[in-house]
Amino acid sequence: MASAATAGSERIGDLLLREGLISREQLQKALDEQRQNGTRVGYNLVKLGFIQENELTRCLARQFKMPAVDLSNFEVDSKLVKLVPADLATKNLVLPLKRDGRTLTVAMADPTNLGVIEDLKFITRYDIFPVIAGEFTLRNVIEKHYESNDVQMSALLSEIEGMESESDVEVVEEREEEMSATALAAAVDDAPVVKLINAILTDAVKRGASDIHFECFEHDLRVRYRIDGALSEVMKPPKKMQPALISRFKIMSSLNIAERRVPQDGRIKLKMGKKVIDYRVSTLPTLFGEKVVLRILDKGNLTLDLEKFGIEPRAEKELMEAVSNPYGMVLVTGPTGSGKTTTLYSCISKVNSVDTNIMTAEDPVEYNLYGVNQVLERNEIGMTFAAALKAFLRQDPNIIMVGEIRDLETGGIAIKAALTGHLVLSTLHTNSAAETVTRLLDMGLEPFNVSSALNLVLAQRLLRRICGKCKERYAPTPEEMAAAKFTETMTLADLRYTDDALAGLKARASDDVKPHLANVTTETRVLDMPFFKGRGCDACNGSGLKGRQGAYEVMFMTPSLRKLILQNVGAAEIKDAAIEGGMLTLRMDGLIKVWKGITTLEQVVRETSA
Repeated sequence: MASAATAGSERIGDLLLREGLISREQLQKALDEQRQNGTRVGYNLVKLGFIQENELTRCLARQFKMPAVDLSNFEVDSKLVKLVPADLATKNLVLPLKRDGRTLTVAMADPTNLGVIEDLKFITRYDIFPVIAGEFTLRNVIEKHYESNDVQMSALLSEIEGMESESDVEVVEEREEEMSATALAAAVDDAPVVKLINAILTDAVKRGASDIHFECFEHDLRVRYRIDGALSEVMKPPKKMQPALISRFKIMSSLNIAERRVPQDGRIKLKMGKKVIDYRVSTLPTLFGEKVVLRILDKGNLTLDLEKFGIEPRAEKELMEAVSNPYGMVLVTGPTGSGKTTTLYSCISKVNSVDTNIMTAEDPVEYNLYGVNQVLERNEIGMTFAAALKAFLRQDPNIIMVGEIRDLETGGIAIKAALTGHLVLSTLHTNSAAETVTRLLDMGLEPFNVSSALNLVLAQRLLRRICGKCKERYAPTPEEMAAAKFTETMTLADLRYTDDALAGLKARASDDVKPHLANVTTETRVLDMPFFKGRGCDACNGSGLKGRQGAYEVMFMTPSLRKLILQNVGAAEIKDAAIEGGMLTLRMDGLIKVWKGITTLEQVVRETSA
């Protein structure tokens, strides 16, 4: 073993440079990446595409004078994998490959680590024969064969808490504020800090979280994930690590680590396997330190098929008709986090073609769409939505998307664009489709312009889905019926459902629900309709809910609605006329999803109004 260590004394980067396999600039980029993520130079050279992993492995084999293995062509024995604990394998990048008598062949990223070899010998009771494997592939194979999420997290916390227990000294807030930028920069490169941050970022993606909340309190820290719209606590790192952890987030997102008094915004881009994940980072000074919130933008999870989100057939047809028009305005409305951006991206994807010039102004640009010219709004330098819209009109656009109509100036330019031969897509923060019209008028836009320009308004919400593994039918309690404003004698006709809406309900219901809907008519009592909920199981962590589903209110502009807008009537009259024309309100659409067995009555009452 001593000879291997001696042979490997020359740094791999220098060796690859000397053999002409990489350039000095590529080596420097890999070293910069190493400082960011704490992984080895060789791993980063492969990740950045500067060298093929088999070339790197052959070079390492010559350097250490020991055999190499190509794991991409190797079938790993799952029985042998169990010989090495998951935390040891993931922490030290080792993987048992084959057993021959009393000898166990183990793939290692660093075969000079004699301490790990001794540990393996002690744990497995075998003689260890190390072989070199490419770190990039080795990490992926280990991740595949070990269910490492929770193990890795608990191992990291055990390691960090063990370090903290060595000292009883507490860091008080005044001392924390006095830490220099130099001291913080040194602290963020500590291995436990790097490993913990990387583990949190990857674990959140694997669990399907949309946001990560890192919060500071007087005596502890808290990490929470938002999954399917609900926050849940996942861990409490040691308070001692607070300055280094916050600064690590800041360095990764190119923020000022010395500035702790004002909010900051940045982005992190990480490559995980073959996926590239964007994180939108926001810091906010609080009483006991800065709160850091990361919005996870995983393009791999971006679904651009509205049918999969649950839009009803008629509503989908009207939406596609509106965005297929060569001019006019389509508005999407709803609270933050209701999926407005995804809906707009879905609409754009339907009309994105080689002969169409699509331009968007967004704050921020959440996903990169090929073939679409996307512009980031930056108020601090005067690049507002209004300024971007003015510039767009000189760029020969066919379709314009503006992130939000916030004021009269932006609304006026958007209306002008819609009336002069452009299709304009945008969002507003209103509670319903009808209220969107009155909001535009309240801004100061003329009724005749709004009436002429508007093609369609869509209001939406996200409802949590019932877990498919533990779904069961049940009878709502009197309290639930009262909250939904249902009476014992109320029929579907009283709720203003039409035969057309019921036909859509029956056509799109799942096979297990269809028998319950066979004899439903507009005269069926609401109490006789099927209601479902989740019992709670391992798949949904006992909540009975898993995943989310959209609820949509689509108001297509008919001649009668345009007349009402010209008369400057209120939202209630517009809503009533739209329902008469066949529109499903958010509450009506939500109840259809209840009767399809998709969501619960409680979710619909919580997210929509009667």
